Amino acid sequence: MITVRRFIRAASICLALGATAPIAHAQDPAPAAPPAAAAPQQAAPSTAAPATPADPDYQLGSGDKVRVTVFGEPTLSGEFYVTGSGLVSLPLLGEVKAAGLSVRQFQETVETALRNGYLKQPRVSAEVLNFRPFYILGEVSKPGTYPYTSGLTVQNAVATAGGYTYRADKNKVYIKRLGEEKETKMSLTPSTQVAPGDTVRIGERFF
Repeated sequence: MITVRRFIRAASICLALGATAPIAHAQDPAPAAPPAAAAPQQAAPSTAAPATPADPDYQLGSGDKVRVTVFGEPTLSGEFYVTGSGLVSLPLLGEVKAAGLSVRQFQETVETALRNGYLKQPRVSAEVLNFRPFYILGEVSKPGTYPYTSGLTVQNAVATAGGYTYRADKNKVYIKRLGEEKETKMSLTPSTQVAPGDTVRIGERFF
């Protein structure tokens, strides 16, 4: 009887201890950190040089090289030079006046000529590929004819011609524009411009 009571008491104690002991739970995994937002990619800086618009008042002249495009008519398109007589020889049309005309006026002249018996609604585009050369004389190391480049100044022209001679007047310059009969005396500054077809003369200084 005593043994049964001891067993019952021991069982009661075990049950009491089991009821009060904390139940161990498996630890929940820590929530995953949200993925970091991707940094926006910056566009690579453009390396293309801005286009330089052509002077709308620029007049074509002997030595200019032009591209003429007749849309839808590749056999009538191409690259042509303005001749010494101021004409451009075009397919189908023959010689067309160009000297003294702006690029737009020349373009309209070609369109009119094509419309007169050749095409119903011609669309023509014209642009200058190479400008006529300039000429430099006088007190420079290598006088002569040189290709024109956009934005050319007298100082650039002198450098192209090998620089000044020791007798050169570096304060004055004489420029004869295309189509003019006389040269004009100008102050020689870093910004003195040369136009296509100009004749530049560097005078001699007085000691």
